[in-house]
Amino acid sequence: SISIPIDYLFLSANITKTNRMTNLFRLFIFLICTLAIFPAMADIYVRGIVRDSLTTEGLPYASVILKGNNISTMTDSKGLFEMTVPANSKDFSVSCQGYATKIINIKNQGLQIYDIYLSPEAKELDEIIVKKQKYSKKNNPAVDFAKALREGRNLADPTRKPDYSYSRYERMSLGINDFNSEDETRILKRFPFLIEHVDTSELSGKPVLSLSVKEKASDVYYKNGQKKELVKGVRSQGVDEILGEENTREVLEDFLREIDLFDGDISLLHNNFVGPFSKIAPDFYKFYLTDTVEINNRRCIVLAFYPRNAAAHAFSGHVFVEYGDSSMFIRRADMKIPHGSTINHIEELAISQTFDKAPDGSRLKTTDDVIMTMKFLPGTPSAYLARKITFTDHSFEEPQNSLAFNFIGESLLCEDADEQTDIFWTNVSSRPIQQGESRVGQLMHRLRDVKLFYWGEKILKILVNGYIPTAKDSKFDIGPVNTTASYNSLEGLRLRAGGITTANLSKNIFARGYVAYGFKDRKLKYSAEIEYSFNKKKYHSREFPIHSLKLIHSYDVDRLGSHYLFTNADNFVLSVERLKNNKDTYRRLTSVEYTLELNNHFSIAANVRNIRQAQGPNVRFVDNYNVNYAHFTQTLLELHLRFAPGEKFYQAKSYRIPINDYAPVFSLQHVLGIKGLGSKFNVNKTEFHFNKKFSMSLFGTAEIALGAGHVWSKGTPFTELLVPNTNLSYIIQPQSFELMNPLEFINSTYASWDITYRMEGLILNQIPGIKKLGLREIVGFRGLWGNLNRSNTPGENDPSLFIFPDDAGIVKMDKGPYMEISAGLDNVFRILRLEYVWRLSYLNVPYEIDRHGLRLAMHFSF
Repeated sequence: SISIPIDYLFLSANITKTNRMTNLFRLFIFLICTLAIFPAMADIYVRGIVRDSLTTEGLPYASVILKGNNISTMTDSKGLFEMTVPANSKDFSVSCQGYATKIINIKNQGLQIYDIYLSPEAKELDEIIVKKQKYSKKNNPAVDFAKALREGRNLADPTRKPDYSYSRYERMSLGINDFNSEDETRILKRFPFLIEHVDTSELSGKPVLSLSVKEKASDVYYKNGQKKELVKGVRSQGVDEILGEENTREVLEDFLREIDLFDGDISLLHNNFVGPFSKIAPDFYKFYLTDTVEINNRRCIVLAFYPRNAAAHAFSGHVFVEYGDSSMFIRRADMKIPHGSTINHIEELAISQTFDKAPDGSRLKTTDDVIMTMKFLPGTPSAYLARKITFTDHSFEEPQNSLAFNFIGESLLCEDADEQTDIFWTNVSSRPIQQGESRVGQLMHRLRDVKLFYWGEKILKILVNGYIPTAKDSKFDIGPVNTTASYNSLEGLRLRAGGITTANLSKNIFARGYVAYGFKDRKLKYSAEIEYSFNKKKYHSREFPIHSLKLIHSYDVDRLGSHYLFTNADNFVLSVERLKNNKDTYRRLTSVEYTLELNNHFSIAANVRNIRQAQGPNVRFVDNYNVNYAHFTQTLLELHLRFAPGEKFYQAKSYRIPINDYAPVFSLQHVLGIKGLGSKFNVNKTEFHFNKKFSMSLFGTAEIALGAGHVWSKGTPFTELLVPNTNLSYIIQPQSFELMNPLEFINSTYASWDITYRMEGLILNQIPGIKKLGLREIVGFRGLWGNLNRSNTPGENDPSLFIFPDDAGIVKMDKGPYMEISAGLDNVFRILRLEYVWRLSYLNVPYEIDRHGLRLAMHFSF
């Protein structure tokens, strides 16, 4: 599931931008569906799918012949066909060996898309005896057959060889499904060019208006199991120009990953499905040996499997195993999400894989397709999404390409990857592309002639990026828009204006900044930043990977103990607070920072910061000599190491949002300040953090975040000690304590944990009636245990230390750890996450606290 905050469309916080794309895609569909209708054409485009009337499966290589003419075609391997016929054509015939021929009348108007069912020719059958008996996994030959397939998986795995390589071509298509209703017909009358972008769904046979096509061509190499991918070409056409081409690709590739049939957990749509050949599969699937069929002139045994509970995250489908083969070689696999599944928004989803056998018996995947239709809101068009991968040129020879293993990370994008010609794409595309998909590159140019679409596109881009471009090839973007106006107890109404320069001004030198004003404290705040990037950027300075030198100078409010980790503190949605925050100071910062990111997602950042911390209305800097300091200065050296192997994220212009939260993240930070060398106090502290999401198959997922820190120095002020982060809003913020007060606990040593267990309907999906609601249980447990040593406690050792603010609360954690628990429901109305939080410890304190409370987040998930 993907957590989406309530302020999603305004670029705040703990969002995954995947959801923003989904919301914006809905808006885009709405814009398209407000258009309206279409005159007759000289020729007629006839498209459709031919099916077996009993199985509804597509019939490959059926003949489609226009009567009274020599125009004809054949269906492809999926049963799809298309041809152009004269406008006065009346009918055509469809035939296939073993099926009765059918005559189809050509419609006079509307889209010429046909869903054709052929009936098998009647044959005399022997007597069939049906026996009714209860299913059992014990002594079941089908279960034993599935077990044998699992146990023999490694025998045919090509990556077991010292060297293995292949070419990979991926095409992802996005569109509006069933584009053939009365509303869409009115659209076509007004905008007839849309007919050129209508294709036929391989899943349903319905017309699909193609809106986007993304292609990727690469060479993949394995050496002793280590994988490397050289991406030779990438191309995006269509609505990606609105939503962000690279970000859309990252999101879709993570949603629709390659599938390994033998994985115990199959990750798809950010959900985990029990694999049909996992060790626990017999407890969640029913297996049947059904029949033998011909696959590419090879007789195959059919193993069918169905989930015991349709609401569980499991598949129904068939695998086709070559008959008489001692290695039990799988030739084909077809799977679907069964009806009754609790996966949100999905109407249909089908997976298909095919395999060839190498001379040594290795299992060579040749295709891997995922096709799905989705409906987000009742009464709106459903979306069509297809991801098709073709694998060719399999080899077990040592690679000749010198780049194959000479780069850091698993994947390398070649410099000219986005500049490949049409000839290149024609050569690498190893399967035919439908007419609408091939012409989608022209779609945006023609739609922009429509004023409604033209202005709708501009609004969507602002919602996606959070910045307003100042020209077509903008050199300066205004924003972010979500911080324009906000409110807090110190500043009152806060107004802010700012922006960033783009690569249209310089590909190596970038600037960004803002000015803000609080009407209550009547102070002007500002930030100015200039950055030199050693890498040329496509548009903005935050693009991965960063290798830069940056100078920052700023003056703003510092909210001690309440630093939001995944959004701007002045995001207007966070203006409503559960507790008044009066732990604010004014900080003037000058910083020089060097950052180096590598393709394997290891990064190093080093900076020198000069901080001038000034008193706020409720935070005074008074030492034990009763001397009041209006401000003090620290000069700090900071080193930050981070490693996130396999990480994927949405790249915004100001920050990044993780997409693949199963990737582990390790971070280590050290800060050093020496008294007398630009600093009033000594600072020497280290912090370590780790977070990862773990899959537990049908039992849900667990998200774990661990932290630890220690202050090595003596005489360190409370502003530089280890202060846990507190969430003062009602919106759920990750890695923050929901019921703690700012500065309530100040430590020199600490350990923290934050565990969230998503049960994914484990209990509620078993209850008749309730399971239709699709509710998902979620529980959490977070805590902090720390200690403040005497050398950093005001008045106990160093009298020059500042005393703690009067209402800071408990200083020493002498009553055990601070703990919170939460329980709630996810997927409420498909969009909300509601949690109730209880504080378990430090309840009897002489100051105001929140003992419990309701928290929420706007939430999108499959």
